[in-house]
Amino acid sequence: MEAEDDMDSAPLVLSPGKRPRLSDQLYSQILEQIVSGRLSEGSRLPPEKEICEMFGVSRPVVRDALLRLRSDGLVQSRQGSGTFIQRRPAKRLSDFGGMDQVPEFLRVLELRMPVESEAARLAAERRTAAQLRKIEDAHRQMERDAEAGNIPAEPDAAFHNAIAAATGNDKFLSLSRSIQSSISSFRTVASNVTRTGPRKRIVQVLSEHTMILEAIQSRETEAARIAMMFHLERARRRVTDRSEDS
Repeated sequence: MEAEDDMDSAPLVLSPGKRPRLSDQLYSQILEQIVSGRLSEGSRLPPEKEICEMFGVSRPVVRDALLRLRSDGLVQSRQGSGTFIQRRPAKRLSDFGGMDQVPEFLRVLELRMPVESEAARLAAERRTAAQLRKIEDAHRQMERDAEAGNIPAEPDAAFHNAIAAATGNDKFLSLSRSIQSSISSFRTVASNVTRTGPRKRIVQVLSEHTMILEAIQSRETEAARIAMMFHLERARRRVTDRSEDS
């Protein structure tokens, strides 16, 4: 602990919040300062005790926020030294007002990864010709939008819902619709970040969807599962890593 006290800490500035989930607010405030550059890559966060005092919360709240920041690859813990900023998301994330929605989006994404990868596997195994056409229709709409330099939230949601429907299990579709509804506002933010970023981001998103579609078309169940998992992991990286903008 003495090693931590001897090191200079990054200038973290926090203000108490009123939302029920304080760890989300703490996560969002630290994230905003990482995105803005106030907390630079390689700088050290204050010790947990100091963050507790600055924010007026308990250690479990701080630990929950820091744990999720680590899971998202934004910070890194070093034994005996403290917690350091590892990477920065694209600054444009804050331009579209998405900062306070990031914690919810990433929690939902964590749920989506196992659920939607299994949905893609089942869709490849069970889909009917009519269900496949709906997936293809959503994908073609995304292709038209991509040619215009954009990937709106609606065809993306339609693509994922059509895959859920193709499982033949209505619970997958109900869950998918619920998920799409809960992150609809952030989908718009993510769409704007993609649209205003390098052209390769749009190409990459479309390519990932194409891989999922082709696996479902050819009934390659394991390929469909892996393609969906890869797509959702890349979605997380596009939100949390500004190197994706280069």
